[in-house]
Amino acid sequence: MFRTNTCGELRISNVGSTVTLAGWVQRIRKMGGMTFIDLRDRYGITQLVFNSDVNADLHEAANHLGREYVIQVTGNVAERSNKNANIPTGDIEIIATDLKVLNRSEVPPFTIEDDTDGGDDLRMRYRYLDLRRNCVRRNLELRHRMAFEIRRYLDSKGFLEVETPVLIKSTPEGARDFVVPSRMNPGEFYALPQSPQTFKQLLMVSGFDRYFQIVKCFRDEDLRADRQPEFTQIDCEMSFVEQEDVLQMFEGLVKHIFKYVKDIDFTEPFPRMTWADAMRLYGSDKPDTRFGMEFVELKDLTGGKGFSVMDDAEYVGAIVAPGCADYTRKQLDQLTEFVKRSQIGAKGMMWVKFEVDGSIKSSVSKFYSEDELRAWGERGGAKPGDLMLILCGQTMRTRKQLCELRLEMGSRLGLRDPQKFSCLWVVDFPLFEWDDETQRYYAMHHPFTSPNPEDIDKLDSDTGAVRATAYDMVVNGNELGGGSIRIHDAKLQDKMFRLLGLSEEDAQYKFGFLMNAFKFGAPPHGGLAFGFDRFVSILAGLDSIRDVIAFPKNNSGRDTMIDAPSRIDDSQLQELCIDVVLPEEK
Repeated sequence: MFRTNTCGELRISNVGSTVTLAGWVQRIRKMGGMTFIDLRDRYGITQLVFNSDVNADLHEAANHLGREYVIQVTGNVAERSNKNANIPTGDIEIIATDLKVLNRSEVPPFTIEDDTDGGDDLRMRYRYLDLRRNCVRRNLELRHRMAFEIRRYLDSKGFLEVETPVLIKSTPEGARDFVVPSRMNPGEFYALPQSPQTFKQLLMVSGFDRYFQIVKCFRDEDLRADRQPEFTQIDCEMSFVEQEDVLQMFEGLVKHIFKYVKDIDFTEPFPRMTWADAMRLYGSDKPDTRFGMEFVELKDLTGGKGFSVMDDAEYVGAIVAPGCADYTRKQLDQLTEFVKRSQIGAKGMMWVKFEVDGSIKSSVSKFYSEDELRAWGERGGAKPGDLMLILCGQTMRTRKQLCELRLEMGSRLGLRDPQKFSCLWVVDFPLFEWDDETQRYYAMHHPFTSPNPEDIDKLDSDTGAVRATAYDMVVNGNELGGGSIRIHDAKLQDKMFRLLGLSEEDAQYKFGFLMNAFKFGAPPHGGLAFGFDRFVSILAGLDSIRDVIAFPKNNSGRDTMIDAPSRIDDSQLQELCIDVVLPEEK
């Protein structure tokens, strides 16, 4: 062994011991005849002392070390005269008696500190250096602990962890598949799983009853900061259950992990909100309920006043920002520019100030009397000192715009504390969503979601109104995960495929294996999948999942460290019977 102890292990009780440590040089402080070195490993930092009066050669050697050198040091543990309360080893130091350089290092491209001077691109290019930073390492340690505790919890509930295949058949119904050519079967391709959905259903048909897997999934879709082309799910399925059984089981898991990681007790059941209410009150199926500012609908109060913007709008909605009546014109203009950004797409914003003295000021005072504006405020529960912000237009589009404005105001007012957690279930999703471009219905979750038993008679007559037995877990405005009760009847599954525009031949080609399995006694079953990366990032208080993944991709889906994806040799392409034709540059 290169060490007798780690750099985070030694305490005042170890004074007088002779020890050997190994690690990386964090920083060097030269003070005449004394040199102090902070030695770092995964477990912590220990101060080393080199004294020229004790050993001049050793002191000289220490002065030639550089940042991130890998060294081995032997010495005696002594009590520090100037203790450092900020680190666990701050009561002691090592009086060095021997030094060995195990490996030299070039000057790193950024400082290996919590507050680094490296930007995202630079850190991702040298991710192996970024991972030396305490804050990043702690995120991965949290990920490790959570994975173990999730496994322990599910094992205690009778779940079996079963691995499902990574090379599967392409069934393009959701996001785009990553495809893998087969050399042994020229011209044919595997796909990487977007989820183990069909396999976990087959496990239920197999009688496994309770399954889980912490599993990699792959989706070739356009990325955002909180998306990755490969990500990890906590994938679960249960037999002989109804929706309530699934919600109870996995609400228990979420509560358990919050207690384990954050020591937070959620004693009350998580609130439940229908999808329709979530869209009506928050303009989102994953509402951030850490704060209020629910939508106020004003259409019935605004029409017929000669203001065409309001008169012609399908929807008029508002939020009330508490205590913001003192916003300046500059601040209001900033908010207007915010909602007019291309990512949001509003044409403008109106406002009403309910002043502390009881007076009312508004950008639409030309069209509406003070009494009419006051009626708006009364509907929204506005108090003196509050500010009402109003958007109008097509219903769904405007609700989404108002959602973004609400979140922006929540951030400005400090109402989105990452250490405050608000959890809820969103239920009663629509089973289908209509696409105007293709003129057909798509499954809002996936084609195996069971319709609400109360709505089955509407499948043909009022298809768009059919509710799904689907549910999402939402935490702080993030979709932590979701699932559904599955269709287990072959005839109903076939009916679902027809409604989604799949012919009998297409359905048989893509999902024949599942349809055939249903003919051999499929039990009622359901489940869900949590985004494991997202779960870790929420508990770590991070906005992005990238810092809880050891080697993430950037927003273009590239790994800049290893430069992937990349082209492959022509000989490999020939072996795979693939001819690459790149699109012409415009």
